[in-house]
Amino acid sequence: MQLIKDRHIIDDTWRYLADDAAPIDGDITVSLARWLNDKAQLLGHQGKLGVRIGPSDSAADLADDLAHLQLIELDFPDFADGRLFSQAWLLRCRYHYAGEIRATGHYMSDQVFYLSRVGVNAFKPEQAGHLAVELSHLNDFTVQYQKSVN
Repeated sequence: MQLIKDRHIIDDTWRYLADDAAPIDGDITVSLARWLNDKAQLLGHQGKLGVRIGPSDSAADLADDLAHLQLIELDFPDFADGRLFSQAWLLRCRYHYAGEIRATGHYMSDQVFYLSRVGVNAFKPEQAGHLAVELSHLNDFTVQYQKSVN
């Protein structure tokens, strides 16, 4: 599957590991709960590590571990919940996370511009056919009145 990262369409090398799944080699993301429970084991993993957070999770729980993580996935369960916008901003501005922040799940294509303004630099739409549309939405506005992460 492909995704948008830093305004380019690329192949996705990451795999999400469910909480009850056995570890695999390669680039993996796990839930925040699994990260907090199995951190010592996961740090010995062969491959890159990422954590998936949902709206009820807190970026503060990852603050001390961000140096070990190459990806933070923001998993939108539905497009009506905006708490993950705040989590992205906190990761970039308060915790100075420089790795990839990826939107996944049920976000709307016309939200990608605003997500990029708070620090999201990668987008994985539910349907691969939406890649070109989402890429175009990153250029929705050419003038901004407020400062942003980007």
